[in-house]
Amino acid sequence: MQFHSLQRENKNKRSIRVGRGGKRGKTSGRGTKGQKARAGRKLRPELRDIIKRIPKLRGRGKHSEKSLVPRFVPVNLKALETKFDGGTLVSPTTLAQKGIVRLIGGKYPKVKILGTGTLTKKLNFEKVSFSASAKEAVEKAGGKIAPEE
Repeated sequence: MQFHSLQRENKNKRSIRVGRGGKRGKTSGRGTKGQKARAGRKLRPELRDIIKRIPKLRGRGKHSEKSLVPRFVPVNLKALETKFDGGTLVSPTTLAQKGIVRLIGGKYPKVKILGTGTLTKKLNFEKVSFSASAKEAVEKAGGKIAPEE
């Protein structure tokens, strides 16, 4: 290493020349008048205009009145009478396998048994809710109801 090849680690700071006092002349490379020529200029980003066109969706969006609690899928007794044999288990999984209810978002839905129709078979129920008339009909037919979780 020679003395003439040494270099500083940090260069000297020079103050930025502005306007008529500097090298660049009148507009100092800013080019225009107005907002773009001012110090601390802030231009509105183009993306903001796009964002402003999107409707306001606060909270849970435009469906904010919709309940968060999943709704029950109704199943009538007459559907159970035709699709199930006596002594079988009735649950959301078996109802989906028989094609009575469909999966909602890949999950088994909450099911409520309603009292439309008659039930003559003894069925075992698990993980389902009942209307008062349906519960009475199931107990009258001799079916078993597991306590709901």
